[in-house]
Amino acid sequence: MTTIRDHRPSDIAEQAARIPQAAGSQPGFVGAHQHADICVIVVTFNNRDDITDLLCSLRLQAGEHRVRVVVTDNGSQDGTVQRLRAEPDVMVIAAPGNLGYAGGINLASRHIGSCDHILILNPDLVLEPHAVSALLGRMRTPGAGVAVPRILNSDRTTYRSLRHEPSITRALGDAVLGAKVSNRPAWSTETEYSAASYRWPHRVDWASGAALLIRREVADQVGAWNEEFFLYSEETDYLRRVRRAGFDVWFEPTSIVVHRGSGSGTSPGLAALMAVNRVRYAESSMDTGSAAVFRAAVAFSEAVRSYDPHHRRILRYVVNRRRWSELPSATYSSWALDAEAPRRGSVIIPACNEESVIVRTLTPLSSAATLGIVEVVVVCNGCTDRTAAMARSVEGITVVEIDQASKIAALNAGDRHATLWPRMYLDADIGVSAQTVLGVLDRLTVGDVLAARPVARMNADGASILVRSYYRARARLPQLHSSLWGGGCYAVNSVGHQRFDHFPSVVGDDLFVDSSFTSDEKLIVAVDPVVVRTPRRPRDLHAVLRRTYRGNAQLLSLADRPGSEAAAGATTRGTVGQLIGSVRGPGSAFDAVVYAGFAVWGRVAQRPTGPPQWERDNSSRR
Repeated sequence: MTTIRDHRPSDIAEQAARIPQAAGSQPGFVGAHQHADICVIVVTFNNRDDITDLLCSLRLQAGEHRVRVVVTDNGSQDGTVQRLRAEPDVMVIAAPGNLGYAGGINLASRHIGSCDHILILNPDLVLEPHAVSALLGRMRTPGAGVAVPRILNSDRTTYRSLRHEPSITRALGDAVLGAKVSNRPAWSTETEYSAASYRWPHRVDWASGAALLIRREVADQVGAWNEEFFLYSEETDYLRRVRRAGFDVWFEPTSIVVHRGSGSGTSPGLAALMAVNRVRYAESSMDTGSAAVFRAAVAFSEAVRSYDPHHRRILRYVVNRRRWSELPSATYSSWALDAEAPRRGSVIIPACNEESVIVRTLTPLSSAATLGIVEVVVVCNGCTDRTAAMARSVEGITVVEIDQASKIAALNAGDRHATLWPRMYLDADIGVSAQTVLGVLDRLTVGDVLAARPVARMNADGASILVRSYYRARARLPQLHSSLWGGGCYAVNSVGHQRFDHFPSVVGDDLFVDSSFTSDEKLIVAVDPVVVRTPRRPRDLHAVLRRTYRGNAQLLSLADRPGSEAAAGATTRGTVGQLIGSVRGPGSAFDAVVYAGFAVWGRVAQRPTGPPQWERDNSSRR
């Protein structure tokens, strides 16, 4: 075994050097094709000075277990990747930029192979002897899905890593009392301050994401980490989903890790991101009214401390949602629009009588298209207006015209004319930036997923109360945040496109593509969201739903395609349970009832299956 260090060898390194490398099924670090008791996932970002001590302490644990180590590096510039690649039994994945903590975990998760448990660790940790064995022992508790260790600061004091589920009373308590009054009831603080709670094993709501042992079947059931959080609150969201899936999160005090801290760095932007992500989490887990009160409590916490410029800056972000886009988020190193950049893929846009919106959609893509970084193909099909002329007026755009007014025909024609992979298929009325397109295309070139789409944001400006209520309920459904449909665009690489070769005659092309891939073959990429404009009036929304349910019926008719029935069923049978589970109060209950009402109305009035044709909501295009 080779152990490389920059500094004088520590006791940990000396102990690790005495452990032989694994052979076959013996304990130790195992290869990608061997079964592991534990697959360790580490996400690094400029952690060259931290990673060696972590790996050495892991080798001590590997004296008792078969361990596979997978590291995602988020674009380090300090030699972290070179340090990692000096370890031949560590799998290193160089991300195409800084994907954030959740994004890094998701990327590594696609390379974990056969294993019983997944151990997620910060790179600036050191594991005490038998820390992993203690966590595995706790996982034998009935119902345990996740186990977390006791975390010590570098001075050996206990880090208050245990947390209660965020609530309005806890947010207010933390706002007023902060950390000065630690001896207070659980309903008034999110942090568990009681020293006794760190001495005995027990269930917890959630804990620091610095160290988590997850049962493999639990990870498979809960799914990917939410990349919208980038950094902070991603573990709150993930462990809530673990609990909602029926599993317990256990604290095991005999498992001890030492956290050096500051491994991900600190900055004013990250401090503001932490506060904003608390609000984002509340908006995803509470009803609208409760989330608004929670946000007010977070703002109040910063306001009462606004004598400090640091807190004044955070307050400005909390109260002004428009500034959230300025906060740290996923970035891709290859986003720069310059003539030396490689060609990255194609964008195919079917358009039928879209003269009112096509220039708005194409303008943000013009520079990248002109430089040849992306190939943008607009397929005007059966147009009777000036769509083709308007598209040609935008520099760098290729325009193809066909006589048949059919989105499916346009998609297939676009495939015949496009020359690059991966390919994004984009509706003509969707607001999108070049950075978003390139982010999704670049993500697909990594090769671990076959299909993807960006995060989508619904713009309900000008819509009626009932339409806005419907889309609020829709946003709370988990399936919307893990499927390719519903975002106005999706993308596939060349291997993914081979699943269907050409687009069949169905109305719901996005649902068809979604059904072509398993959950671990597709991804929602946490880039700047595309903007989808919602219908204005209930009758406009009804027309959209009628078309959607007709597309579901057509998908069910494709009996020769594995997954078609399951995909269509996921949008129907599973929605009822998710809708009920989304209710958190009177506001969300009202939204759920409105959603259900529209769903019933759309189903009753859906038309029989027929040849595909353009059916759309024109109110959002005004």
